[in-house]
Amino acid sequence: GFEGMDAPPPSDEKLYPNIGDSPTPVEEANVNPSMPPVGYMPIDKGGLEEVSVENGDNKKIQSTGDVNLINTQGWYNKKDENSQLYFRDGKRKIDYVIAYKEGSGNSEDKKRERRETFQANLHDEGLELEVEDRKGRGKMSLFRRARKKSESSSDEDDDENSQDGKTIFIKIHAPWDVLARYAELMRIKMPIELNTVVEDTKENDMDIDFTSCFNKCHNPLDWSEDIVPAEPNYFTAPFNRSRENIFIINNKDTFFTNAQRSRMVYEVLLRTKYEPARDKIGIDKLVSNGAYTAHFPLHDGKFTSEHSILTNGAANDRHLLYETWARPGVWYKHQPLDLIRNYFGEKVGIYFAWLGFYTGMLIPASLVGLAVFIYGIATLWENIPSEDICDKSGAGNITMCPLCDKRCYYWKLSTSCLYSRATYLFDNPSTVFFAAFMALWATVFLEFWKRKQAEIEYDWDVADYEFEEHVRPEFEAKVTRTKVNPVTKIEEPYLPFYSKGCRRFTSLLVICFMICLVLAALLGVIVYRIVIVAVFYAQPYRYIQENAKLATTATAACINLIIIMLLNKIYYQVALALTNLERPRTDTEFENSFTIKMFCFQFVNFYATIFYIAFFKGSFYEYPGSDWNYIHLAEEKYMIIQCDPAGCLIELCIQLAIVMVGKQAFNNFKEIMIPKIKNWCSARGAKKAEKQEDNIYTRWERDHDLTASPPMGLFEEYLEMVIQYGFVTIFVAAFPLAPLFALINNIIEIRLDAFKFVCEWRRPPAMKAQDIGIWFGILQGITFIAVITNAFIIAYTSDFIPKMVYRFSPNDGHQDLTGYMRWTLSKFDVNDFENSSRPDPNHDSARSPEFNNTIVTECSYRDFRNPPGIDPKYEHTLTYWYIFAARLAFVIVFEHAIFLLTWVIGYMIPDIPADVHLMMLRENYLAKEAIYTTEKDKSKEERERLKNDVHKQD
Repeated sequence: GFEGMDAPPPSDEKLYPNIGDSPTPVEEANVNPSMPPVGYMPIDKGGLEEVSVENGDNKKIQSTGDVNLINTQGWYNKKDENSQLYFRDGKRKIDYVIAYKEGSGNSEDKKRERRETFQANLHDEGLELEVEDRKGRGKMSLFRRARKKSESSSDEDDDENSQDGKTIFIKIHAPWDVLARYAELMRIKMPIELNTVVEDTKENDMDIDFTSCFNKCHNPLDWSEDIVPAEPNYFTAPFNRSRENIFIINNKDTFFTNAQRSRMVYEVLLRTKYEPARDKIGIDKLVSNGAYTAHFPLHDGKFTSEHSILTNGAANDRHLLYETWARPGVWYKHQPLDLIRNYFGEKVGIYFAWLGFYTGMLIPASLVGLAVFIYGIATLWENIPSEDICDKSGAGNITMCPLCDKRCYYWKLSTSCLYSRATYLFDNPSTVFFAAFMALWATVFLEFWKRKQAEIEYDWDVADYEFEEHVRPEFEAKVTRTKVNPVTKIEEPYLPFYSKGCRRFTSLLVICFMICLVLAALLGVIVYRIVIVAVFYAQPYRYIQENAKLATTATAACINLIIIMLLNKIYYQVALALTNLERPRTDTEFENSFTIKMFCFQFVNFYATIFYIAFFKGSFYEYPGSDWNYIHLAEEKYMIIQCDPAGCLIELCIQLAIVMVGKQAFNNFKEIMIPKIKNWCSARGAKKAEKQEDNIYTRWERDHDLTASPPMGLFEEYLEMVIQYGFVTIFVAAFPLAPLFALINNIIEIRLDAFKFVCEWRRPPAMKAQDIGIWFGILQGITFIAVITNAFIIAYTSDFIPKMVYRFSPNDGHQDLTGYMRWTLSKFDVNDFENSSRPDPNHDSARSPEFNNTIVTECSYRDFRNPPGIDPKYEHTLTYWYIFAARLAFVIVFEHAIFLLTWVIGYMIPDIPADVHLMMLRENYLAKEAIYTTEKDKSKEERERLKNDVHKQD
């Protein structure tokens, strides 16, 4: 680092332990000699002066002229982790680290030149740099460097600054002047006065006596303030150097949080040029062209400690986050959101705030869904249709038409006993209530999240945040046309409108093709269902025949899950290629475009099969023997699978459960295992070398060996939760336990994500964000679709409407559902079968006890059609059209009622809580008063100065 060009070198031998033994020759680099040295302790501004310093073995090294290369291993204590968070002087904090590896060739010369220019410009910006060299380093890249050689052997290097012997690290410290300047430029809000509005409101509250006793009770879900200190509540104002006195500055070293410091340094890195051209700017471009390999802020030491946090407190913020947030044992505790925000920045903090809020809102939905399921269990034996199906002496003895051609034989309705009972668990009178409840729940969730988001925006000072975006390096590299930016007046790359249109049209065509690919995969699963169910029914074993549908549904769902996970990998690469083809100008444009594509892909991928089962399966089946019932495959025809007499809802439930739970389990396994494997492979060599007494596995090396956070940031985390939100809301009428499974998954997900951020990933640059971005609009779209989908599931997939028509029909209404199953079945004359479709009379089932070689003349199937003796034969009856009209009416009434209630709820719940609005007004008032007071004091001082000048002249 820079100690000042006029400062003499340190001479105390305690500062230089373990420095090399032999004199150090100097090599000259082809750079401007007037530049100050970066990363080394200056010795003298001029000439070649020999300076000797004794090390621990009373041996001396020789330093010449400009710089002295100091071995890091002697500067840092192997047992003191905190010493590795500072420069070698032990005072200046490391705010950021950038790393690179040197190669050879012409391209490497270009990279070296860019690095030298970039680092010199960082110095001009006021940043202080310190370099950690690699093992066996001979020639340094920027200024005069010193090479160490052993007296005994020129090939032996006892000292190394980088464990892998390849990576060079540049540590960056931002002094107060730089932080203050960029805090003002970035309009970072800092505290000006303690917030007492909440306390004043409580003192004036008439109900304080009733709530004070409750407030004093300890909440077991909250952390004690002895462990997680409460965040002080201040009124804030944008930082201004000219009015520095109005801010509460107790210590300039700790005035800005670590996240704020790293964000400001990152802003400097984004704005610093590496070539004279105006567009050659920013660390991200240098990483993309290979000049640097990584950039990251440091973690605050280890996340574990030998001492308990309850007795000794936290060793550092990372340790505190692990113990109170990332550790699995604290799954039931509230998240320390302020601590997360102070460590990782507002963007990460808002994601976990949203995830925690969503998880909390799932609790009432899970309880109601569980109650609906328990109600189904409790009333299972009272369900008359299920009892009729299971009654082998009654409706259960009805002979049903074959479910496939030739291989299948007639069967008794009682075979569907288990299916009908399982269906009732999810399709019972409480299902309609639960679907309406979940539609309202989704609206309340979004409305209350907007209120919570308003509180976060105020508390974290991001309410009026405006993000100044930079042009993406890929956009600059691939777009040749330029245009003057009307805001910055800088000539920037420009993509004409016609080029944008052609690229987006191409993306649209590819998206349509990929959706067709999804539908083709769906068709493959449908064909699998048709073929396999016929194979199962053709088996001579009665147990296999009775469970053919269940086995087909379960295996098809598992195959569908595997196809979904494989296609997701393809979709990711296709969406990435299409987004790059569109040439988004900024990272936000890139992220939004990529998000829309991936969501569309995954929406179709995950939900296509579910939509098919819910709304299309069995819809194309007319009646036994109809030509519309078959598809032709390899010169054979197969009958389309129809729903069970108990309905298709249980198949929909099985599909939902397997896909939803399987997806969540796979993602959780992937999230925890892949980073662990990567980190183990990266760090195993360094950890082995650290066991030697003289080696130090430094903090920047440890962090460099961690897995880099994904380039898309939190995209995959949001996408996973949004797809889950679709499962919870869109198809909840078919699977009331979906909120419960989502709740269990999210409790695990929060801790897994926390573990990744704290333990497995490099600390990402702290980024600011005002809200969850485009994801909120997607959630609103899913909520709208959920209302419509649940209305159609209740009306068309479940038996709710037919049962209501049966009971309350004005012509032939019934007091209960006795005889309902017979009412839903139609008759078919087996003589109307074609010879190719007629069941084989020698089938094994014909000799079963149910049939005992009885000749079947008539069979039943589920539909409302005329029997064989009434013309027009097999046409829909009037009852069918009654039910059809009732279903449409229900969908219209349900949708309009829910949308009206959601509008009323949205209108009644204000987006900004009253206390937050009051504090915002108070803060604005204090900010104005601070400005007025400062200007008044300046004016007074100016008048006093002029008055004194006049007196002096007199």
